[in-house]
Amino acid sequence: MTYPSVVALGEPMVEFNQTRPGEASYKQGFGGDTTNFAIAVARQGVSAGYLTRLGNDEFGKLFMQLWKDEGIDTRGVQMDSGAHTAVYFVSHGEEGHSFSYLRAGSAASRMTPSDFSPELITSARFLHVSGISQAISASACDTVFAAIEQARNAKVAVSYDPNLRLKLWPLPRAQAIIRATIGLCDYFLPSIDDARVLSGCDDEDAVLDWCFQAGAKNVLLKLGKEGVIVASASGRTRVSGFPVNAVDATGAGDCFGGALVARLCHGDELLAAARYANAAAALTTTGYGAIAPIPHAEQVLALLEKHGKEQPV
Repeated sequence: MTYPSVVALGEPMVEFNQTRPGEASYKQGFGGDTTNFAIAVARQGVSAGYLTRLGNDEFGKLFMQLWKDEGIDTRGVQMDSGAHTAVYFVSHGEEGHSFSYLRAGSAASRMTPSDFSPELITSARFLHVSGISQAISASACDTVFAAIEQARNAKVAVSYDPNLRLKLWPLPRAQAIIRATIGLCDYFLPSIDDARVLSGCDDEDAVLDWCFQAGAKNVLLKLGKEGVIVASASGRTRVSGFPVNAVDATGAGDCFGGALVARLCHGDELLAAARYANAAAALTTTGYGAIAPIPHAEQVLALLEKHGKEQPV
């Protein structure tokens, strides 16, 4: 039996994205940080699977069709007749984009460590998890830690994006849980904004120092349009971003993570994978929504070719 190279665990969400600032017009799409990640992996030509619970409702069925269309392995997806699929709304204004959620009691929040076949994790090359999955409920948090333990025991690499959402949990709990998770993962993928809040530091080097004090092995500190700092015990390198006509940054960080892990699976060194992931993340900001604008490999390669494969650092 063949298993996917990358598996992601988390909460998928149906998205309603405002099409024009100030107007009550929304386009239905899909989101959720870890499903964005999984689709980014698949669109770069690497097999991906997803672990979650969905409501046995129309939105849940839409997700199953989406994943089928994207080639995502759904053997780790359970349908829950007693809970709903989560929903969120994206609004746009002068301050950027903002989110409103209808996720309390979602099917994914009812995940437990016994829900998933261990083979889906232990047969993979990468497991991806996020702080959002830890924040939505205590049982989901337990499920994340159990999945990480299974991955580590099988020598499966773990990538982790804290994706801090203070509407979901208080900062002290978030800091404690996220710090406890950092030392268990191989690739830590925070945004600079999240990392500053979590660490209490402002300076980038101080933020990175905090990450390593927490036990990080490799840190990809995402700087938005400015690119990323790739840091490990061997040094810290700034990898620049790509200029594009950005209209919506929803899901860009998730796309970065998925593209990065996909390129690591393809055999890239970490800096080369980060350059590729920067290009993928830039392209996803040129369209609205979390998933629709995630680029395929040929689009990313075209942007790299346009700007030179060796981006300045």
